Amino acid sequence: SHSYEHMAGHFFPVFIGAQIYYSQGIEHLSANMAEAHPTLMTAVPRLYELMHGRIVKDMKDASPFKKKLFWRAVELGRRKIEGPELATFGEKLSNKLLDILVRSKVKKRFGGHLKALISGGAPLNYDIGLFFSALGLRLLQGYGQTESAPLISVNLPTKIKLRTVGPAVKDTEVRIADDGEILVKGELVMQGYWQNPAASAEAIRDGWLHTGDVGELDEDGYITITDRKKDIIVNSGGDNVSPQRVEGFLTLEPEIAQAMVYGDKRPHLVALVVPDPEFAAEWAEKNGKPADLAVLTQDEDFVKLLRAAVDRVNQALATVERVRRFKLTATGFTIENGLMTPSLKVRRHKINEIHEEDLKALYH
Repeated sequence: SHSYEHMAGHFFPVFIGAQIYYSQGIEHLSANMAEAHPTLMTAVPRLYELMHGRIVKDMKDASPFKKKLFWRAVELGRRKIEGPELATFGEKLSNKLLDILVRSKVKKRFGGHLKALISGGAPLNYDIGLFFSALGLRLLQGYGQTESAPLISVNLPTKIKLRTVGPAVKDTEVRIADDGEILVKGELVMQGYWQNPAASAEAIRDGWLHTGDVGELDEDGYITITDRKKDIIVNSGGDNVSPQRVEGFLTLEPEIAQAMVYGDKRPHLVALVVPDPEFAAEWAEKNGKPADLAVLTQDEDFVKLLRAAVDRVNQALATVERVRRFKLTATGFTIENGLMTPSLKVRRHKINEIHEEDLKALYH
């Protein structure tokens, strides 16, 4: 039960007279889409990350020709989106041909009638958004909070900026405070927290909802969110680091399912890493190891493999963002074990409580 799901997945479709289908789960998603032929699909970023992982995994088993076509479609699609426009006539022609050979088939896998994928509830990794957009699937990222009913902004189908969460919705004011916090005003702002006047007074000041998110506004009024105010890591050198950005890069690696970065008031970052169970099982089978994730997290060869994945990520990061050491854990972050919110955001304070000693040990 989550306000984004209530609004985007229930009340909005009812309001426009749409049929609503609920997927039976990630493993049934392709079959469900073929059955429902959706025009809109709403989900949290974690689902798009899982879909990205499955598509990439499927491509590894594809024929060399099919693989080459697919990744060429992704490459040219990315270049067209990020600009400048495709440089040569040949590239433009190839891209048009790939619309037929690749992108049309991808769209069929999504039911064939899809007008947009909607992402909200947590930050969407830019590379995930770019991947789906490059394959011809329009992806609209939005932003909001339960305290704002819950929608504050969303990308417009006619003008998408993938690094942003779009401009504010109608009759809504947004401004950036001196410390970078996003402030929101309008009829969408709640009256207050139930029977909690102190928290209400802290959240709403002079009519402005203090979101707790840090961000920027561009010349078109599009909002870019850089991090949660309370989540920003300030290392012992005084550098500000966005943990969500680093975690986003880590979880793009096929070996890594989840990650949490740690390092407030410390000289450098460390991380708690959950290996991808499917990847781990395949690796164990190929290498004659037990397919028990708890055992594999202690296996020297497996840890070395994960170290290589972290090193790959570090190459793309600034020096202060690099993860120097990490600890593997077989226990994933889930709603059931209290380590994730209903919108699949990591509960940092809970994970820190459970793994505090392990994380601190990484500095010795």
